[in-house]
This record gives sequence, C-alpha cells and structure tokens, in this order.
Amino acid sequence: MPKEGKRVQNFFIKTTRGKRKAFFLLTDIFFIAFVVYGSFWLKFEGEIPGEYSLILIRYILLAEICKITLLIALKNYNFTWRYFSVGEGLRLISALTLGWVLFGLSLYLMGPNLGSRTFPRSVYVMDLGFSLVLIGSLRVSKRAYREFRIRRNRASMGKARTLIIGAGSAGEQIGREMVNNPRSKYFPVGYLDDDPAKDGIVIHGVKVIGRGKDIPELLNARNIDEILIAMPSASSKEIRQIVNLIRSTNAVKKIKILPSIIDLMDGNAALKDIQEVKVEDLLGREPVQIDYEAIRAFINGKRVLITGAGGSIGSELSRTVHQFSPARLGVLDIDETELYYVTNRLKRTGGSISPYIADIRDAEKMETIFDGFRPEIVIHAAAYKHVPILEHFPEEAVKTNICGTRILGELANKYSVSKFVNISTDKAVNPTSVMGTSKRIGEELLQVLNKRNRTRFISVRFGNVLGSRGSVIPLFKEQIQSGGPVTVTHPNMKRYFMATAEAVLLVLEAAGAGKGGEVFILDMGEPVKIEELAREMIRLSGLEPDVDIAIVYSGLRPGEKLFEELLGAQEGIEATEHPKIFRAQARHEWTESVLWESVDRLKTLSTKYCKREDIIEVMKTIVPTYKPDLGNGSILNW
Repeated sequence: MPKEGKRVQNFFIKTTRGKRKAFFLLTDIFFIAFVVYGSFWLKFEGEIPGEYSLILIRYILLAEICKITLLIALKNYNFTWRYFSVGEGLRLISALTLGWVLFGLSLYLMGPNLGSRTFPRSVYVMDLGFSLVLIGSLRVSKRAYREFRIRRNRASMGKARTLIIGAGSAGEQIGREMVNNPRSKYFPVGYLDDDPAKDGIVIHGVKVIGRGKDIPELLNARNIDEILIAMPSASSKEIRQIVNLIRSTNAVKKIKILPSIIDLMDGNAALKDIQEVKVEDLLGREPVQIDYEAIRAFINGKRVLITGAGGSIGSELSRTVHQFSPARLGVLDIDETELYYVTNRLKRTGGSISPYIADIRDAEKMETIFDGFRPEIVIHAAAYKHVPILEHFPEEAVKTNICGTRILGELANKYSVSKFVNISTDKAVNPTSVMGTSKRIGEELLQVLNKRNRTRFISVRFGNVLGSRGSVIPLFKEQIQSGGPVTVTHPNMKRYFMATAEAVLLVLEAAGAGKGGEVFILDMGEPVKIEELAREMIRLSGLEPDVDIAIVYSGLRPGEKLFEELLGAQEGIEATEHPKIFRAQARHEWTESVLWESVDRLKTLSTKYCKREDIIEVMKTIVPTYKPDLGNGSILNW
C-alpha cells in the first residue's frame, strides 16, 4: 500500500478509536452521576432531604474524580466494543471497585469540607452495585447482541425462513417448537396477527411484526421461504382470503397450514401436524359446533363394529370412534391391506381392537362375527360407491349395497344391537344411477327392519367426502402430477363436498340422538363447481390453469347428474337441535312382505346371468323416482 494510503488509513483508525474512547468516557461520567443521584433517590423513596440536596453535586463530583481516575489508570478505554473480553471485564470490575473504595476514603477524610459526615451507608453500597451493572452492561451489549445475531443466523442455516400467521395458542405452540427443537426444518422470522393487543409482542423470541393486511408488504420486503397458517379454528373463507393475498405477491409459493380444530381434538399443535394447504382446507373448514360429550355418551364403554373400516369414511370413523374410548372396537373390511393399515394406526394409540377380514355378503361369516363380538353399535360404511362402474355391473351393487345391508340389518335385530347406523348418500335422492338407487333401497329396507322394535336403525345421508378414494380430488391430483390435462365432465357440474372429519363427527352426533327409523341429512353448505375445484387444485400445485395445465371436458358419464339433491320429491325436511343436521320427513312406507319380495327378486337376478335392464326394472318398482340412464355409455368412460 502506498505511504499516503497508509497515512489515511491510520488517520481513520485513530479517529475511530478516539470517538470510541470519548463515547465511553462521556457515558461513564453520566452513569456515575446517575448512580449517585439514583441511590439517594431510592434511599429516601423519591424525597431527598434538603441537607443532602444542597451538597449532592459535591458527592457526584468526588465520585467522578475517584472512579474516572481509576478507569483511566487501569486502561479501561483501550478495548474493542464488539469483542469485549472476560479479561477486560475483570479489569473493569477492579477499576470500579478500587474507585469505589477511593470514593469511600475520600468521603471519610473530606467529610467536613463537603458539609456532612453522614453519607448514608446504604447509598454507598448501592453505588457499587449499580455502577457495575450499568457501566458493565454497556460494554458487553454490542458483543452480546452480535453473538445473539450469530446464534440466530446459525440456527436458521439450512432451515426454511417461516412467517407464522396466527399468534394464538396453536401459533405459540408451533413457534416454541420451531425455536427449541434442533431438528426443526423451520426458522420463525415473525408472527402476523389481527389482534391489536398483540402488536409488537415477542413470543419465545419471535416478534409479532404485523397484521394480515401487511402480508404483501412483508413478503416483498423480507426473505421469506414459507408461510404457515396457524389458525386451526379459521373458516375456509378466511383461509381462502389469506391464500389469495399471498398469491397476489408472487413472492412465496410454499404455503403450509395446521389441521382444523376438529383434527386437533386435544387442542395441541406440533411440527408433525404441519401440512401443505389442500383444496380440502379451502372448501371444508367452516366452523362446526360439535357436542363431543353427546358423542362420548353414545360411544364410551360400548362394543362398536364398523364395516368398510378400511375405506375413506370407514377409516376416519374408526379413528374418531376410537378417540371416544369404546369398550372394544371391531373393524371389518374385505380389503386386507387397508384393514392392516387401519388396525396398525389404531393399535399405536392403545385400546382394544378386533380386526375382521370379511365380506358383508357372506351371511354365515357375518353371523359368526356377530355371535363372537356381540356389538352394541354397528356403523355400516361398507358399500360399492363408484357410479360409472356400477352402471355396468348392477348385480354387484345389489349384492353389496342391498343384500349385504339386509344381512347386517337382520343380524343386528337377531343379536339385539342397540343402534345400527347406515352411511348413505345424496345420490339416493331422485336417483339416476344404479349406485344411488341401491343405497336408497338400503335406506328403505332398514326402515322396515326398524319396525321390529329390537334395533334402532338410522341412516345418515350426505354428499361427497373431500379426498375420499376414487373421488374427483385424487383423480385431479394424479392428472396434475402427470402434467395434465385435467378432465372435467361438464363446465356446469356441481357437487356438495364435506371434510371427512367433520362429516364423521356429525354422523356420530346424529346417530347418538336418533330414536330409530330416521334418515338424517347433513348440511353440505353450497355446492362447488367441479371446474373451479380443478382450477384451484392446479393453483395449489404452483401452476396456472390453462397455461401450465390444460382443462378439457369429457362429457357426463353413465348415471351422473349435473347437480345432486339432498331431498327427494316425496320428502320434506325437519330441523333438529343441531343446525347442520336435518331429518327427512316420512315418505312412502313399505310393508315388510312387499319389500322383501322385491329385494328377493333382485337377489335372484344378481346371482345368475341376466340383462342389466331386468335389474333396473325391479329397482324402479322399489324407487319410483329412479330415472335410469339406459344409454350405451362405454364401459371405458369411467
């Protein structure tokens, strides 16, 4: 480096050192004066006597001379602020202690000249403590702050910088675990919360830095990798608003969420609960009041058998019923793989579980199970449900959805089951499909069995369950992952959707309140356009509909409607105590002999080769509102 450059560099170094020394000298002078005055103020509780107030300035000047002299003599101004060391700290303590001793000797020797020998001992003791704290704290402050920043930066290395929306109980729990769990892959950079009382507060070292409306500004100004919506009680409408606000910035693509309060029944949130935002969160999280105590009274301590326990609805029923501590839970399914999975999940949380591989169409096997298990409650979720497939195989719908249901119903009466809960569908209303008609006939035959007054039979009817196997949502996910196109049957097609956990809890609450013979209808909210559902799922995948993924229309499949209904033409509706549960009013009632004759005819037709039209004609005699699709739709158009 040229000599001139070195001279300039040395000048700036000396100037910086000089400024630092001047800064600490001035702050030390201020702190020494403040400590003497403050000690007197505390001693006399804010009212310093006049005899002291007149000579207080002399005490302050004496303290300044004694302490500053020792601080300079022991070289307490030759240090680097950001690297203040233990040795320098010990030197500071020595200087302040010796200065304090010198101050005390000076007071003793110079007392008459100062105007008083009665310098309070308590003030003298407080003087040393406060001096050490104030002067020492200033010196270590920059190093402490620097090391705090280094630790935070190290803690954030390799972790996703995460903005948490919601500083309530769930947000606090998640933020605490993010900070304290060394294996956490998230680093919280701040909270957002619309509660004005939380503005600026710090939770486990993480500050509330704004409100929901500040999302665009914060995302554009800060380096945010992910956003976590920690609001389990939020409605789907609120979540949609937040998601749309985040999308409008084009700054963050990873949006995650905590499950709904229904899924977090114990109220505790943990890192393992964090999941990607799904279309279910945008459609199915409307707040629902659930009477958990009524469900507990219905389930607790009873033997419960669930059919179709490996399916989407059956597995959620099994999980939920298990939480209410039945005496024993029987899970039955013909699919051994799904039964294995659901049994293992349940056994991990304890309780008494009895798995059964069985076909509900096998009367002898089912009787063996009823005889051994002796269920007090049966929840019947086993069914064939895929509309286009069953249009081509109506005999299978008869065997399972009608004959299987009859076998279970008659065994329930024989073995004195207290309640039999049948999971039905909105497709049973004014049906146009074999599947819907078979489920409607199942409702009818259970109402006939209810007249025997042994078992109380209840049917609960609702629409599509979000994310259930074989439904439109898993199909769309697969098509999006494959690069499209996404196939929508018709641009105007609408369906009712409900979150699985919510539907199951409402089913159990309705079942507990049912007296027998009812068909309950769950309020499914507003129907959703399938095209809009497809577009939303494409956006959730970080893609643009009609740009990255094409949407094509394939036409209605056999047996499908554009719109589903929850009530038939012959039915009315009655309110219940629960705002989301309704009761279908009485309709045409069958005598047992007449209905059994038609059901037996269907059974005969389903067990031998026959034409599809023959089965449909018998179904029409039982369900007059059935309007079958008699077209020749291709079996490949599923």
